[in-house]
Amino acid sequence: MCDYRNMKLEKEWKAVGERVRRARVAEGLSQLELAQRIGVDDRTVISKIELGDRRIDGIELVQLAQVLRVPLDQFIFDPPPVISRRSGLVAEETTEAERSMFRVQTALVAWLRDVEQLVDTGLLDIPELIPYKGPKGTPSEARAAARHLRHILRIGENPTGSLMTVSERIGVLLAVVELEGDGASVVNGDYAVAVVNLKQDFGRRRSTAAHELGHVFLGDEYSSEIAVHASRDQREAVIDAFASEFLLPSAVLRPHHGRLTRSTLISIAARYQVSWSLAIRQAELAGCVEESVAREWGAKRPTRAEFLDSLGWAPQPDLERMRITPLLAHAVMAAYEARLITADRAVEIMRGQIDGPEDLPQVEVPREMMW
Repeated sequence: MCDYRNMKLEKEWKAVGERVRRARVAEGLSQLELAQRIGVDDRTVISKIELGDRRIDGIELVQLAQVLRVPLDQFIFDPPPVISRRSGLVAEETTEAERSMFRVQTALVAWLRDVEQLVDTGLLDIPELIPYKGPKGTPSEARAAARHLRHILRIGENPTGSLMTVSERIGVLLAVVELEGDGASVVNGDYAVAVVNLKQDFGRRRSTAAHELGHVFLGDEYSSEIAVHASRDQREAVIDAFASEFLLPSAVLRPHHGRLTRSTLISIAARYQVSWSLAIRQAELAGCVEESVAREWGAKRPTRAEFLDSLGWAPQPDLERMRITPLLAHAVMAAYEARLITADRAVEIMRGQIDGPEDLPQVEVPREMMW
């Protein structure tokens, strides 16, 4: 007679072991190196864990999570299907790019699970995604899509303001975190989440956020018509066109045709909070600068003082102190005040937007909850 309970446990431990193996490969460690980092000199201990032949206790799981830089629950639970179907990282000979992608996906999964927890509390109501139904297979069509999104958001040709707020209005929830890549996004039913690299300068950060917004708005890159009709490089060119036009519409530059100066372009780049390279590309697209001038200007990036002076020394860097969207931050506060999450958990989800538990309000614990 089969012991189905033991068979199920054996299968679960094999799954945990495979997750440990993937995290080890992503960290670039051999089995012996990992064993030594958790205080064991025998490589076979890790081999048995990865094969599912050795069970792991809670202390060992915590050690592995710390050494491999993976949230503890990602050893226990499979990634959501929308992410796991994209995961490679099987062979020991994994490339550096694949390792970086694993790290980005790890951050994305952690952010998605935080959002899902707040959704489950009933305190987070996310606007539904707004899909784009027009053609989107070429850069020119992507720029048209960007102008359409601006129309939906009623911002016309004005600066977007904070991309945190703009993104959540169409069902995309951003988080700014430390990554080894630029960023990533994933659609999860009626909403999407995205992560952007904190270590980038704010102009590049905004470009990455707009890029991920483009992936979502134009359709998932793995299943949309963009993926069907173009190579990966061509798809990225389409998304880049969307991001550039969304952040700085070429129509803003056209009135300066024939008289655009470098100082004027600096001022426009500062007001629209875009990188210098993006501003030059859009100026070229609008026919305001010739290729030779664009190369000359591109070789001489404006100093920080030039940007500050163009704004009257009152810059408002986007995605700087704000690490998660206002919608999420409010839901975290509501969940904490309702005692649905702990202070430490609230700080964790905020991802540096507050300094620590001391920034949270005092929550009175009902007498019946005291022990």
